[in-house]
Amino acid sequence: MSIQQTKSPLPELRSFPEGTPDRGGAKISSKLNIGLFGFGVVGESLYKVLNENTSLNAQITKVCIKHPEKKRNAPAELFTTNAADILQDENINVIVELIDDADAAFEIISAALKSKKAAVSANKKAIAEHLPELLSLQKEYQTPFLYESACCASIPVIRNLEEYYDNDLLQSISGIVNGSTNYILTRISEDGLDFNKALELAQQEGFAESNPALDVEGIDAVNKLTILLTHAYGIVSSPKAIVHTGIHKLNEQDAVYAKEKGYEIKLVAQAKKLDDGKVAAFVLPQFVKKDSQLYNVRNEYNGVVIESGLADKQFFYGKGEGGFPTASAVLSDLSALRYDYKYEYKKLYNQQPAVLSNDFYLRVYVSFDALFQVPHEIFDRIDEWASNNKRCSVTGVLHISKLTESNWWRDNNTSLVVLPEAFTNHTPKKKREFQPEQELVFG
Repeated sequence: MSIQQTKSPLPELRSFPEGTPDRGGAKISSKLNIGLFGFGVVGESLYKVLNENTSLNAQITKVCIKHPEKKRNAPAELFTTNAADILQDENINVIVELIDDADAAFEIISAALKSKKAAVSANKKAIAEHLPELLSLQKEYQTPFLYESACCASIPVIRNLEEYYDNDLLQSISGIVNGSTNYILTRISEDGLDFNKALELAQQEGFAESNPALDVEGIDAVNKLTILLTHAYGIVSSPKAIVHTGIHKLNEQDAVYAKEKGYEIKLVAQAKKLDDGKVAAFVLPQFVKKDSQLYNVRNEYNGVVIESGLADKQFFYGKGEGGFPTASAVLSDLSALRYDYKYEYKKLYNQQPAVLSNDFYLRVYVSFDALFQVPHEIFDRIDEWASNNKRCSVTGVLHISKLTESNWWRDNNTSLVVLPEAFTNHTPKKKREFQPEQELVFG
């Protein structure tokens, strides 16, 4: 599949219903004629739903695929390997992009917006890595581009941030936004599996890809957080600018520590407005206490906690993986196009956007193989240290710069987990001396 085969300027749609108000950009006709890119688990689920439910008055007109030799549960005439068959079809007024290739996805979305065809995408990597360009294209061509399915699948987080929290009172957003890693951590916690066996099971169940790096290394989660930051705080950032890691560095002794403390380990994406108005953001494993809404989010489910100045904390919960949950979000976007809905990015365009902060302190737990492997001077405060014949650990407070300016916490079989009360208004003071002879044994 290549969109390089497009040979001429893409046509502008002209078949709009009478009486449609002229607000600029694409208008959706009385029927959604969909050009679909990709027919994997989500694409096939969407096809089934649209075939079984005609109330939306939408149909998939053509599907562009990469491997025509694969057998598919749809008529052969529905498929093409030529992107131009969709992008240059004047009867197609909506492009739905559901492919894995982020670069190709960006090209498809760009071509759709330039042709004033509404676009829907689930490709969080393409969106996060090309946010500035995609924002510019939406503004220039005044064309709807919706991507609720790119963040948390069945949970309508983006729409809520756009509409319900379209004010400056949002204090924080934190959540489990990757169902694959949450499934793996659940199997480790509940079944006592090691990481590799839990990962293999996640792959067998279809919750993790054959190459799971995007999930287990935290890349998928930080891509989603990058997108959410734009809708929550008007921050347009690169995923690379946000501190992140996944669950691949966790050690079995971390799970022992968590059980002794009554914690669960979750991969949490979070952003918090600080006292100076700036926003701290990161994706890191975190110990979660029983009184947290995220504690009982298990298996492939996602959970998001949004805190505002007036409404306090609100919790959103739903499946974060699977064909039908993701297809449900795509379907919601298609339904929204019926009334010419588009993201307004109010925090970005109508308010003073917030900025990311690199000046805050975190409470963390760090475990490692050998004494003195992690220099104690990286901590502004050490609260507890422990060691046994299997593992050493330190809990304390450190400045975020200790993570952004060095890779010590990614190297030498070191694991880092944020403590439940992650943020602290720490005032630097004299450090406690590290005294290895005061050994605490856990496990």
